[in-house]
Amino acid sequence: MDSTTYHIYAKDKVLYCNLPHEEFEEKWELLHVMVDLLESKYSVDDLSYIRLGPKCGVGGPGRVIRENIDMYNKFEWEEDSY
Repeated sequence: MDSTTYHIYAKDKVLYCNLPHEEFEEKWELLHVMVDLLESKYSVDDLSYIRLGPKCGVGGPGRVIRENIDMYNKFEWEEDSY
């Protein structure tokens, strides 16, 4: 069982946290469509996410998995999320 989860951000605000992969893909696509269609203070460029690895121990924090920077990941996260 893969316990990798995702956090989605718009600028500096957390929109969703601890999403399993399937929910992440659904929400990520929906957010891109929404920001394109609706007039708001956010654009597609304001959306980002981080991917967290399995938890450390029982109830421990997740480990941020380093991602390559591309059009969907503006930030390169290198430190653990403790």
